[in-house]
Amino acid sequence: MVTVVGIRFKKAGKIYYFDPGDIELAAGEHAIVETARGIEFGDVVVGSKKVAEAEIVQPLKSVIRKATPEDVELARTNKAKQKEAFDTCQSEIKEHQLPMKLIDVEYTFDNNKIIFYFTAEGRVDFRELVKDLAAIFKTRIELRQIGVRDEAKMVGGLGSCGRVLCCHSFLGDFEPVSIRMAKDQHLSLNPTKISGICGRLMCCLKYENHIYEEGKERMPCCGQCVCTPKGPGKVLESNLLRETVTVELPGEIATFPLEEIKPVEKRKATQTGEEE
Repeated sequence: MVTVVGIRFKKAGKIYYFDPGDIELAAGEHAIVETARGIEFGDVVVGSKKVAEAEIVQPLKSVIRKATPEDVELARTNKAKQKEAFDTCQSEIKEHQLPMKLIDVEYTFDNNKIIFYFTAEGRVDFRELVKDLAAIFKTRIELRQIGVRDEAKMVGGLGSCGRVLCCHSFLGDFEPVSIRMAKDQHLSLNPTKISGICGRLMCCLKYENHIYEEGKERMPCCGQCVCTPKGPGKVLESNLLRETVTVELPGEIATFPLEEIKPVEKRKATQTGEEE
């Protein structure tokens, strides 16, 4: 078993696991950790716990220390400076007349780098922009192009359900979503009804998909011959949520609970090809 602690660097961001060493950390506290891009300030969302080695990806980066009041103040100062950096970069983009949309700005904890996130239709030659920004801020500059789903996650907004976007409020990772999920849930395939404000299929299509996948194995298919309390018939429709089956019988159409429906077993063929 290995002791780990889960840390998040952004609201609703991905949770990364670190080796806390001898440092005791609880959820809600802050920590200074070593990451691939340097020293970072993060929020502890999963307190120190033991997990099997097979559940983690080695090697784990280390927690340097529990955040001090000075660290918290520095992180707050960096966040305040992001607004000014955003406005400055926005002005430079207009001056260079670049076809890009600035989305967000992030300072690393040690102020060693400023990361500007943007969207664009295609590739953008921003070499001159980087030079100008480096001259203004006197530090390393990184411009990172992101997709429309990441843009929605950073900017936020309200979904068609009236709630704050899942990706902005709690969804740490994007999971693959397909049109097949909408079909299995008998939803309208109108793109405007099953797409989020990012223009992609709504992430919530994934939430209940496993229920429908499991249900499809239990529910009879349309056109299948079944036995009912009123005799044999052919399935017209299955309602997974209500667990009912609508069957066409001789002279009528009736709906039955799933437990009252039995599939008609096919007769076994003999060696001569005739059914027994």
